[in-house]
Amino acid sequence: MSGRVLVVDDLIPNIKLLEAKLNAEYYVVSTAKSGKEALDFLENNQVDIILLDVMMPEMDGFEVCKLIKTNPKTSHIPVIMVTALSEVEDRVTGLKSGADDFLTKPINDVILMARLKSLLRLKSIIDEIRIRSESLNQLGVDQNLVKLDFNCLNGARVLLVDDDVAQRNNVAKNLSEQKAIVNCLDDEPQVIEELKKTPYDVIMISSQLLKIDSLRLCSHIRSMKEFRHIPILLLVEEDEATTLAKGLEIGANDYLVTPIDITELITRTNTQVKKKRYQDELVATMQDNATAAVKDALTGIFNRRYFDIHVRKIFDTSLAANNPLVLGVCDIDFFKKVNDTYGHVAGDEVIKAFAKVISETIRLTDLVARFGGEEFVFVLPLTTLQDAIVVAERIRMKVEELDVVSPVDQRTIEVTASIGITIIHPTDTLQSMLDRADQALYRAKQSGRNRVEFNE
Repeated sequence: MSGRVLVVDDLIPNIKLLEAKLNAEYYVVSTAKSGKEALDFLENNQVDIILLDVMMPEMDGFEVCKLIKTNPKTSHIPVIMVTALSEVEDRVTGLKSGADDFLTKPINDVILMARLKSLLRLKSIIDEIRIRSESLNQLGVDQNLVKLDFNCLNGARVLLVDDDVAQRNNVAKNLSEQKAIVNCLDDEPQVIEELKKTPYDVIMISSQLLKIDSLRLCSHIRSMKEFRHIPILLLVEEDEATTLAKGLEIGANDYLVTPIDITELITRTNTQVKKKRYQDELVATMQDNATAAVKDALTGIFNRRYFDIHVRKIFDTSLAANNPLVLGVCDIDFFKKVNDTYGHVAGDEVIKAFAKVISETIRLTDLVARFGGEEFVFVLPLTTLQDAIVVAERIRMKVEELDVVSPVDQRTIEVTASIGITIIHPTDTLQSMLDRADQALYRAKQSGRNRVEFNE
């Protein structure tokens, strides 16, 4: 996941070093040499994350961060404070000023990129909530989005998987002091059973478990649909670079290096709980507003009216930020034949099953809507064409595997779908994207149906 990063530092060599590292990972980098320059830049420009040096003349990083976080225009932007200060008091000062994270110099590249990705995922969720709220307001649906407190640990449920008694007790004690509810386990079947019974806000897994393969447990949790949204924090030793890289690849959201710094423990856990609560709010907001104004009565997904308003906001945001965006159009193959053979009641069941497959395959921050009849459209922000093809193929295969039974005579209805996708270009209009996706869908049908085609 790439994004727009603002680097703020009064020393040119520091700026150049960070700029080179970020450019190598395909981030779009802007720079500012003082707090005032950064604040002026933010007045007229959008960024996804800010790397802010603490020790600057005239206005230090703490003051700059406080001003960013108290400005409604910029308060949603994650701030990572970069500091040579290693005292706990300095970190606490940074947290009190509103910083989302902090890194100590010299900066470890793996840690830097992991922190950026974690906070960018959080911001993408926040941005989606803001955009959807605007769309619903435009349709006359009142929105009362919850404003999360800085301390999200109060009442948060934490599942700690660790068989090191001293470390386990230390983590549990310090999180409990923040009023989190901590449960400790060290057996994989018990972990899965506990997750099925209790809604957790974050899972912590030690890499040094004696009876459990930590990475396999992480993979197991990520493979289960009902647990995919729960953040995972790995507890790793400093020399476990390979384990860490594999864990992040499998789906861990963040990590803590042992022996654990308590301030870092609280900060990392708080960030992940906040991310999950934003996700939960996004789901709740969409469910609470399942009204005729925005939802399709048959399928429960968004209708054409909502899509026309919301997709414009997603398109404009992606175009302005030069972010990737994929649009897909899909429909059920030979749907008229389904209606003629099994009846309209059975046809409705097929449409509902098709909509359910798409909804469960895409992310919470994506958009799917019923365009009309058996035709559906989905929008995938911050997604490459290659990744979108994988998603579309997954939808196609799941549809092919559907067992839809006619409610009239209990016959099984075979269902397949054709899908056309395209990716945004700098010169695009929304209509030109829709036209290209339609052309790809037409090609899929002409090529035999039950296939995915893309049109760049």
